[in-house]
Amino acid sequence: MPQEQVHSGKILIVDDNTDLLKAAKIFLKRYFNQVETETNPEKLPTLIQNEQYDVILLDMNFTKDVSSGVEGYFWLDKILGLDPSAVVVLITAYGDVQTAVKAIKAGATDFVLKPWDNEKLLATIYSSLKLSESRLEVQGLKQRQTAINKSAQTYPEILGESEVMQAVFDTINRVATTDANILILGENGTGKELVAKALHNRSSRNEEVFMSIDMGSVSESLFESELFGHKKGAFTDAKENRIGKFELANKGTLFLDEIGNLPLTMQAKLLTVLQNRTLVPVGDNKRVSLDVRLISATNMDIMSMVVSASFRQDLLYRINTIEIYLPPLRERKGDVSLLAQHFLTIYAKKYNKVAHKLSSASVSRLEKHTWPGNIRELQHAIERAVIMSNKAIIQPEDFNFNINSSSKGKDSTVVLDQFNIDDVERILIKKVLAKNNGNITHAASEIGLTRSSFYRRLEKYGL
Repeated sequence: MPQEQVHSGKILIVDDNTDLLKAAKIFLKRYFNQVETETNPEKLPTLIQNEQYDVILLDMNFTKDVSSGVEGYFWLDKILGLDPSAVVVLITAYGDVQTAVKAIKAGATDFVLKPWDNEKLLATIYSSLKLSESRLEVQGLKQRQTAINKSAQTYPEILGESEVMQAVFDTINRVATTDANILILGENGTGKELVAKALHNRSSRNEEVFMSIDMGSVSESLFESELFGHKKGAFTDAKENRIGKFELANKGTLFLDEIGNLPLTMQAKLLTVLQNRTLVPVGDNKRVSLDVRLISATNMDIMSMVVSASFRQDLLYRINTIEIYLPPLRERKGDVSLLAQHFLTIYAKKYNKVAHKLSSASVSRLEKHTWPGNIRELQHAIERAVIMSNKAIIQPEDFNFNINSSSKGKDSTVVLDQFNIDDVERILIKKVLAKNNGNITHAASEIGLTRSSFYRRLEKYGL
């Protein structure tokens, strides 16, 4: 008999013989910290939907049919239908070996004979546990590969010839090859995620996953599950194992966007994981080690937030070994026309339009605009102009903003030629966002919207 060492595996034994169940549980509890038993196979669907079992020991014959194994086939098929990765070991009498072999072909992992030898039973379960762990590892690798493939989608290069952008490029080149934690500061729409992606692409982790998380959109109730993962059955809607964003980013780069919007309670949980470089999925007792490059970003005055105690100072120290300030478009002299032509080329091809050039008057108009929505606003403005124009050269009238009023930088001076609901809503969204210094939560609350609804409007209007 192997040396007694308690394994963290979770075992389920299903048999209508109560004496057998008691004996098996007493024996196996010496080796596994979770052993559950069930006499009624009808309860299997509920059990499997609510719990994640590493190994299921299933009797081939119950009271309805004591010898043919038909019930065993039926319940094996039910189990695998609910959880294709389930590891099922069949319990059978000596005369049912042929039946058991047939069931293995149908998806069972192994079988044990009644009356069993304890040592052989234990060896079978240990072997099945290794298979279960391998299947979970494969499942995790598949999820991770999906994330890698998603992150490998083409990101446009960061364009800019202005002096302030050359300074940004210089910083990127200096720090990209290190594992230093980076904090990117800048207004909405300035391209913070593109900078994070550029840092990843130039790092030694560039063949691993780049995982982006919008911290401001993660609800408090799902924070731990979304970021750290959960085990099946950990809570009501946990129907299957889920690997969290942090673990998916392991060996790669983790980008925590809008970190300034994270409530204090979540900041504490995040800090613990970053300090320990480990996490525990919800409903699990196994600690997972982390090896990630951390990049964070915010459009808020993070130092003022520390002073006002709305952002933890120790968390700030953890995330900002290096700071990169990304300037707003209004400070990037000469870059507006460069970016506008870039987007014009993209959207003319996308919509099969003849537009291929901006008139000098259009360029002048674009350069005078203050671009409160920055590059994102410019991109949307060019896209709309391309869609609305049937000419080869884009003219000022193809754009729909009032350049004189917007150049003052204050929406309160904007004069509307028409009371279009989209125009009014856009101005309102911008004003309440500015009033709350970019804090999405406060702005959404003041205007009477949920965070998700507010985010949709920011995206809609290019803000």
